[in-house]
Amino acid sequence: MGSHPAAPSPSRTALSPFATLDPAVLAALPASTPITIRSAALSAPHLLYLGTGGGKLLLFSLQTPSSPEFLRLIPIGANRPVSAILPLPSVSRVLLLAEGTLLLADPLLARPLRRLGSLRNVAAVAASSPSPSASSCSLAVAVGKKLLVIDLTLREADELEVQTREIAAGPGVDGISVLAWVGEDSVFAGAATGYSLFSTGGTGQSVDIFALPESAGSPRIRPLSGGEEVMLLVDNVGVVVDRFGHPSGSSFVFNSRPDCIAEVFPYVVVAGESKLDVYRRRNGAHLQTVKIESSRAGMLTVASDDKVVVIATAYKVFCYIKVSAVEQIKAPLRRKSYREAISLLEEFESDGEISKDMISFVHAQLGFLLFFDLRFEDAVNHFLLSETMQPAEIFPFIMRDPNRWSDLVPRKRYWGLHPPPKPLEEVIDDGLVTLQRALFLKKAGVDTVVDEDFLSNPPSRADLLELAIRNIIRYLCVAREKTLSPAEMEGVDTLLMYLYRALDLVDDMERLASSQNSCVVEELESLLENSGHQRTLAFLYGSKEMCSQAVAIWRILARNYSTGLWKDRPNLPETDSHEALAEKRSGEQIAAIEASKILQATSDQDLVLEHLGWVADIDQDLATAILTSEMREKQLSAEKVIAALDSGKVGIHQRYLQWLIEDQGCDDPHYHTSYALLLSKSAMQAFHVESNSGEKDDREIDSDVQFIFSLRERLQLFLQSSDLYDPEEVLDVIEESELWLEKAILYRKMGQENIVLQILALKLEDSEAAEQYCAEIGRDDAYIQLLDLYLDPKNGREPMFTAAVRLLHNHGKSLDPIQVLERLSSDMPLQLASDTILRMLRARVHHHRQGQIVHSLSLATNLDARLTRLEEKSRHVQLTDESICDSCRARLGTKLFVMYPDDSVVCYRCYRNQGDSVSRRGRNFRKDAIFKQSWLVSR
Repeated sequence: MGSHPAAPSPSRTALSPFATLDPAVLAALPASTPITIRSAALSAPHLLYLGTGGGKLLLFSLQTPSSPEFLRLIPIGANRPVSAILPLPSVSRVLLLAEGTLLLADPLLARPLRRLGSLRNVAAVAASSPSPSASSCSLAVAVGKKLLVIDLTLREADELEVQTREIAAGPGVDGISVLAWVGEDSVFAGAATGYSLFSTGGTGQSVDIFALPESAGSPRIRPLSGGEEVMLLVDNVGVVVDRFGHPSGSSFVFNSRPDCIAEVFPYVVVAGESKLDVYRRRNGAHLQTVKIESSRAGMLTVASDDKVVVIATAYKVFCYIKVSAVEQIKAPLRRKSYREAISLLEEFESDGEISKDMISFVHAQLGFLLFFDLRFEDAVNHFLLSETMQPAEIFPFIMRDPNRWSDLVPRKRYWGLHPPPKPLEEVIDDGLVTLQRALFLKKAGVDTVVDEDFLSNPPSRADLLELAIRNIIRYLCVAREKTLSPAEMEGVDTLLMYLYRALDLVDDMERLASSQNSCVVEELESLLENSGHQRTLAFLYGSKEMCSQAVAIWRILARNYSTGLWKDRPNLPETDSHEALAEKRSGEQIAAIEASKILQATSDQDLVLEHLGWVADIDQDLATAILTSEMREKQLSAEKVIAALDSGKVGIHQRYLQWLIEDQGCDDPHYHTSYALLLSKSAMQAFHVESNSGEKDDREIDSDVQFIFSLRERLQLFLQSSDLYDPEEVLDVIEESELWLEKAILYRKMGQENIVLQILALKLEDSEAAEQYCAEIGRDDAYIQLLDLYLDPKNGREPMFTAAVRLLHNHGKSLDPIQVLERLSSDMPLQLASDTILRMLRARVHHHRQGQIVHSLSLATNLDARLTRLEEKSRHVQLTDESICDSCRARLGTKLFVMYPDDSVVCYRCYRNQGDSVSRRGRNFRKDAIFKQSWLVSR
């Protein structure tokens, strides 16, 4: 309900007075010797230097703002006015310009003055800004038609080394009245004709920046903080340029031509016409005007440092201190000028004048003030901008103290601008009372700080309460994403559920309860139960792994849906009963789905089996998913599950056994047999239903056929792949059915080859499958047996000559022709079998002759090998007296010796030692045989 000024007020207090000095009185000078101040300078720590027109230098201490202290006075000369004072902290000196002469003093004026060089008629001087750790500095001095640089270096015993060099000379230097050193080597010079830029480097290059008109007055140059910019005064305009002389930043347009310029970052301070004006450095905006209370102000002199500004008239000194950013922001907050405070906060943030923590602190303070002014949306926006505000600070607005989280609430009072937090209802009631009071005062013609929007359109209590709750919900939702302590997280989630319930935001309640949350169940249990939010309570139980309570609620909800007792049931007309049925079914389904999610994850076997029945009554697929879930750490006992399953729910039983066998690798013969029996019964039932479906259309028939095909295929695959079921027990079930392929598989498992061939060949008339089965048997008599079945099917059936011919055509070459001829019937047409029989006989003769050829070749090879072996054994070897054993290197002489196939010769003793399979040369004749051309190969 605060006011909304369009922009910050120009009466803003950026500088605040803290002391007024009468130098003559403090220095105890007689009234007969008045002083006129001509120059001033500030130096750390808290030192103020004043130079007078009568040749005096006075030193004061501002350490105690309420009572400035006079320290020392040094006379310079009655006719030597002090026109400039430059503290040089890097060399522990203070530089004075008095009547064209440069003088040096120590900072506390404890030693006599010392002249710097022999320079006379110095027109202007400027000092560089070295780093704080440096022990040297440089001076730019304008003397006549020369521009000099004096380098000062502090040596041991407080001795000062001085070096002078010339950087420019000539008519361009003549007439300089003001200098400023910017950066490392840039010196700005001002004369009546204009401004110039000189370089202190080796080249001494100079550049004219711009000329001044005759009416512009004396030049003024002020280096700005940062060391890279400088302000040049042209009449009443301050032009900001960089160290190269190029314009940068905003120009300043002053109300009048100032006497002097100073800076207290982020402000530029100008003095003139008995007043002090403060401007913002960044954009040149005018912020404050300070009147100088003096009947004889005359020419004003200004000096400044980081925090203090000193304005000196001819006889008095006024000291001002920079008001901190915090205090400047407090002022509009006290007036409830929130927009002005926000504008100031943004300004200080862009200038870097306020820390990040303080920015967060101010946003929080703004939020609380706006909250108590019933501007809840704006308040929460500022809460969200505060990075240091804790979510627990909001708790007292929601739940009355004392409560579970009272100890978490920080006892912050901020700046004491708002009352302590209290429940929302009380905040709104107090705010409405304030609003009524403001309406009464407005009618009486009294101005108030209440927002006009509130006065012209006062909101209702219910609307304000809903608005407040929705915005606190918005804040808590963002707070949930932050890193909070467990206790804080519990408070945020639990109170968020409170607020959702207050506005009956059911979807949000269920979304929070079903997600990962830190709600305290004990705080919400009775609340949700009494308010009828059973679903939310079930979700909450489930998220806290209180599975038994959660599933129990879902069971109750499913029962209520099924009996039509669900909450907020719509009153549908009788014509819409199908919609009511669909809604009831949907409610049941949702309850079963949510319960199944919990049951799929829990390893509590008793709980699962207790609730499996009602879930299966609603949806058998969900019941199957519960039993076959892979999410639980420990699987359920198959024996107890099967015992608990309803015998009427065959589908669940089947799918559970299928999962148990195929996915879990169960090898219990009992379960394999049970699964096979269930599949067989289902296949028989489906086959029977399909055979009796006389009134179905084509689409329904196709669907039934597809289902039966899928079911039988699954049965057949299982019967073929498993060896653990009892085929006889399964066969007893399907014996009287038409499931012939399934019977064939079972008889095959039992080893009844003849019955299998009868089913394949005669019942199914699948010749290819019958021949394939014979091939799997691997005996020729199986084909003969199949041929018998084709030629003599019995039971009055005609012989299957085509199948018999196909069999002989495919496998007749491997059959005994005599057995085949014996089984051929005299009724079989000769033209059907003649070609096949002829081919069989030719193949038989060819096979006999091929065997004779192979036998003869084997005899020849054997004879050749024996002949070659005989030649090897009977060949002659000639030895001399020099022949030695390849193993022991002894002379052979008349010793017995042995010669290996690789021509190596050893004595008989060595042969006995190493055997006949490995020669001395290392060749193993059993693994690496030597092949030599025999008689058969060479010819």
